[in-house]
Parts: sequence; structure tokens; C-alpha cells
Amino acid sequence: MMMLNPSNGGIEGEKMKKKAKVVVIMGPTGSGKSKLAVDLASHFPVEIINADAMQIYSGLDVLTNKVTVDEQKGVPHHLLGTVSSDMEFTARDFRDFTVPLIEEIVSRNHIPVLVGGTHYYIQAVVSKFLLDDAAEDTEECCADVASVVDQDMVVESVFGRDDLSHGYELLKELDPVAANRIHPNNHRKINQYLSLHASRGVLPSKLYQGKTAENWGCINASRFDYCLICMDAETAVLDRYVEQRVDAMVDAGLLDEVYDIYKPGADYTRGLRQSIGVREFEDFLKIHLSETCAGHLTSLSNDDKVMKENLRKILNFPKDDKLRIILEEAIDRVKLNTRRLLRRQKRRISRLETVFGWNIHYIDATEYILSKSEESWNAQVVKPASEIIRCFLETETESGRDPTSGKSIERDLWAQYVCEACGNKILRGRHEWEHHKQGRTHRKRTTRHKNSQTYKNREVQEAEVK
Repeated sequence: MMMLNPSNGGIEGEKMKKKAKVVVIMGPTGSGKSKLAVDLASHFPVEIINADAMQIYSGLDVLTNKVTVDEQKGVPHHLLGTVSSDMEFTARDFRDFTVPLIEEIVSRNHIPVLVGGTHYYIQAVVSKFLLDDAAEDTEECCADVASVVDQDMVVESVFGRDDLSHGYELLKELDPVAANRIHPNNHRKINQYLSLHASRGVLPSKLYQGKTAENWGCINASRFDYCLICMDAETAVLDRYVEQRVDAMVDAGLLDEVYDIYKPGADYTRGLRQSIGVREFEDFLKIHLSETCAGHLTSLSNDDKVMKENLRKILNFPKDDKLRIILEEAIDRVKLNTRRLLRRQKRRISRLETVFGWNIHYIDATEYILSKSEESWNAQVVKPASEIIRCFLETETESGRDPTSGKSIERDLWAQYVCEACGNKILRGRHEWEHHKQGRTHRKRTTRHKNSQTYKNREVQEAEVK
């Protein structure tokens, strides 16, 4: 039987106590989460805990869109720019820092508000289950799986190799079921799985079976009582907004920040360098700095201050200039990857509802983003959010879990589905498959695929008759 996570709840005695109230504001990038959290301070005695994985690190304040001191309006903020940029700050680290912090805030009779778009951070606090915790609980029953592969080889692959693609191949040999569950480029998760086996001797896929799979991600039995609010907006509106925001970031000093953090051959899978907007500029900076050092751009100096000034001037070069073209392509990649991020975030929030039964209250910020009207913001965002929180604070029932949701989608976490109609697209887990089947693009392609198959069958039948 899996023991409850001691770091965020599950002790029998805790059930006898009145649970502390915690507000969570999640949502896709650009939806107004931070602004709402600060404005709630006009209605409630709140303290804000940052739950954005990149804003936790010090540095890249413009690129990661950190809330400025002026924007904080005197509201206490925690875990904002406090971690060294080279450190790896995992979901477990976030949970272990955040739970005592919540208790400390509650002791001051204030309301903790978790704010951010890193939903696996939020899930680590809200849910009672994490992968490495389950490893400790299942270590004995799964100890025999360590013989499947040479332990020394695993350790070397995780900690002694620069070839990141090797890790996925090794995971496929070690645990093909787990390898099917993740993308080959998800190096963070690959290393987590390999490290787990190296340190515990446990196959990752063994962790998500039986009771473990049933409990993973569930909100019940948690230490705190949660009010879950999702800031949202129409995808097309968010697309335009985040593109404009990237342009504003360039004007505000984004290029200076990526110049400062640039390091040839850097590991982009750890720490702050994972941020969208760092790796995208690598090719540009590599070419620009090599040409500068070679003396091809005689007007540029190696002095950092002058170098940064000249970076900004490149956008004013002739449109057919090689450097300007490469720089604009890098900026476009940042916009593209940001649009992809907000879609992933929307899918993950949907998954928290459909798979894990989270009871999430949605606030639509579409009109405010379009109009930039403070009147719209107050009426359609701050007022409904305040009413939801006030009701939450006055009730004794847990609002974080939807008691009527049950298990709307079977916890088939490890199965792999292939959609032939969509070009053999691979979906991992039943929840992804069900979500994919509901999509408009899939339905259109399925219809075309069926029509195509019908036409081919007719041709075969006619050929047979002849």
C-alpha cells in the first residue's frame, strides 16, 4: 500500500485539523495571472508564492517576464528570482520549499497564493504523489528489476555523457514502456527516469501501476484546502498578445540578457538556460561574435557595453543584411515557441480536470487583453475571482476536488496510441488519445481518411471485376 507523501499531507491526525486555505492561480502564459494575484491584495491579506519554473531563478528578468518591484505594489512575493541560474530546481524542490512557506504565511493570518504556469510545480504541492516519493514506497517490491541492466552503465549515462540522445536509447533498452511515455527530446524527464533507476533500482513504469496510478495527481488527502483558479483567454487572442510581448521584451533589453547568459556549448536542459528565448538566439550570437572577433565588423568593439549597443542596432540594418535576417528569425522562433507553450499549458490544465478531477474555476480575460481597459479587468476578472475566493474562505468543504468528477478518463498512463489519420501521430496515455480524438483537425482528417479508403476500396473492387 502506497504511503502518503509526508511533505504535503496524508497523516491521519491531519484529517482531524481544520485545513489551511490556499489559493492557486494557474493558466497559460500571457493570461494575467500575476496581475490578478497582486490586485487581490486589495481584497484579501495575501502573500504570493511564485510557481513559474523560470522566474524562480535569478537573472533574465525581462525574458522570463518577472513582476517588477513597481508591479508588485508592495505585496510580498516569495520564490521570485531566489535560485542560482545554474541550479536544477525540481518539482520536489519546489514542494519542499513551498509547504513550509505556506505554513509560515498562514501563521501570519495571511492567505498564500500560488501563482504560475508551471503546472507540474503546482501539482507537486497540491497532489500527494511524486515520482521519487513513490520510488521510496515501492523500492522493496521492485528491487529485483535492477538486474535488468548494468547499474554502472546507467549512472555513467546520466552523469558522465554529453550525448543527450544516448539517454533516450538507453531508456528504451532499460524500460521501453517508460520510453514510449515521453518525447525523445525531453532530456529532463529521461535523466530523471535513468537517475531514479540508478539510485533506487526501480523501473519508472513500475511506479505507475495499481494503487499508485490511481492516486497519482489526485487532490484528495492533501494537507491544505485549495481554491483553484485558471486565468484563460481565447488562443488566437493570446497568440497575438504574446507576440507583441516578445517585441516589447526586445525593446526592454532582452538581447542584453541573452548576450550575458550566452555560453558556447552550454547545457540547455538545466537551470535558467531552459527558458524560451535563450537557445533560440544561440546561432545568431555564435555567428555575430565570430564575425566580430574575426574583424569582419570593424566598427564593433569587444567591450560588453558597446557590443550590447550594437546588438540592438542590427535590427536597423538593411532588410537583406545577413545578421538582421538571422536575428529576426531568432525572434520569430521565440514567438513560435511561446505560442506552443501556451497550448501545452492549456492542454495540461484540461488534463488536471479530466484525468485528476481537479475542480477549477475559469476566469476569461479575453476582453481585457483586447481592450486593455481597467474597467473590463475589474469587472470581468478581479470581481469574479474575488467572489470565488470569498466563497471558498467561508466554506468548510474542500473546493480543490470535484466530488462529482470521479475518474472521467481511465488512468491508462503508459499505453501508446497511433493515429493513422493524422500521419501516424503518437499519443501517450489514454487521456492524450481522448483529447486528440475530440480535436477539430483530427475529425476532419478522419473523414478525409475514411473517404480516401472508401475510394481505394472501390478501385480495388473495380479492378477485380475487370
